[in-house]
Amino acid sequence: MDVMVSVLGFMVGFSDHRYSNVQYLVRGHPYPRDMEPELRHLRYFVAVAEELHFGRAAVRLRMAQPPLSQQIRQLEAMIGTPLFVRTSRSVALTPAGEAYLDRCRRVLATVADDVHEAGRIGRGEQGRFDIGFVSSAIQLGLAGPIRRFRERHPAVHLRLHEAYTAHIVDRLLNGEVDLGVVRDADDRDDLVGTTFATESFVAVLPADHPHAGDLAIDAAVLRDDPFVFFPRVAGERAYQRNLRPCLEAGYTPNIVQDATSWATVAHLVAAGLGVTIAPASISAVVPASVGVLPLTGTEATTEVQILRRRQDDRITSTGFEAAGQAS
Repeated sequence: MDVMVSVLGFMVGFSDHRYSNVQYLVRGHPYPRDMEPELRHLRYFVAVAEELHFGRAAVRLRMAQPPLSQQIRQLEAMIGTPLFVRTSRSVALTPAGEAYLDRCRRVLATVADDVHEAGRIGRGEQGRFDIGFVSSAIQLGLAGPIRRFRERHPAVHLRLHEAYTAHIVDRLLNGEVDLGVVRDADDRDDLVGTTFATESFVAVLPADHPHAGDLAIDAAVLRDDPFVFFPRVAGERAYQRNLRPCLEAGYTPNIVQDATSWATVAHLVAAGLGVTIAPASISAVVPASVGVLPLTGTEATTEVQILRRRQDDRITSTGFEAAGQAS
């Protein structure tokens, strides 16, 4: 490829020997490919352009005048045209300098805004915040901390993702969500959690069950009943917690059907597919036809937690924790 090179025979006074006598202008590249203006060049230029005096600009920049003059000459060499007209008594902008001043101010303002924005995003004051949650947390008042979060952080775009506990934990560890509202998650060293709610278990029976009208029931009574249950893949610890009343009564239930939400489980019980033992909050979503009975003979409980990564101390993460504890 033919490249036209012109040599301008004026002294630019650089300490760098490549520019000690001549300035090279390559068509399409007004300065050497390995040289580009840096932000410091723009700041220096703006200071001189606004002061129109190298001495005052140097004081403003808290630097000596000779290095400032050298940096401005270097900038002019990279651009390929003078930015100032210098005499022994005055400094004035050339037409190119006047045009460049406006652009430099815009660039510096944009950089400053970007720095502040990055800081706000890093602190969690702006940007996107993703929360994974189990559906049963809604019945326990999750809407409250969500509302308070939005009021305190209006510049943050909040996104909610409904999923199983096991899936939320995986996404939290992979950085796909920022926070998790989960039920009975396994302990992990790289995650920290605060308790959002603790609840006991209840028995849910179809309307035609012999014990549907009882005031309370022991899990042992349901030994021979088919069960509708939450799937094991939702979370091993949560699954075992739900089984605990049955295991304490000396049996493992016969699970004939599972479902992806407690609301669906309740409706399948209403349809006569079986009985279930579930967190007490299921009473908010059961059909009117089913019986919800307190369990006797067990002290088993289930816990909903707010999880975050251990090193995540952003105000959004810790703030949502605090909002959850206030519920």
